[in-house]
Amino acid sequence: MKKIKIAYYVATGLLSLAMALSAFAYLTNPAIKVGFQHLGFPDYFRIELGVAKGLAAIALWLPFRLAKDVAYIGLSISFVSAFIAHIAVGDPASVFVNPLIILTILVVSYLTHQKLQVVSDKSQ
Repeated sequence: MKKIKIAYYVATGLLSLAMALSAFAYLTNPAIKVGFQHLGFPDYFRIELGVAKGLAAIALWLPFRLAKDVAYIGLSISFVSAFIAHIAVGDPASVFVNPLIILTILVVSYLTHQKLQVVSDKSQ
């Protein structure tokens, strides 16, 4: 049980930190704006994703199951879509592998969260 908690907190911490930093970069870094243009996305989409990632970074720590689930679903869609978008424009593997790495961390966070919920539900 202790290993599961450690895995959950490490994965969720890394994920939320990555999303907070990503949100900040999306909203402030001109290079990200150029990257979105490269992918063919409108600029407002960059802002929407920046806000959504910031909210998800917070939601992952809220004690509400629905908020966490929405964050996990939204981030999963975002990472899979980023992977597809980078493949579609012919970006090198060094670019499109990043969403897959973060998606892997998200899966670890989600699965360990689910295991902790099962144990918590049984003890009540």
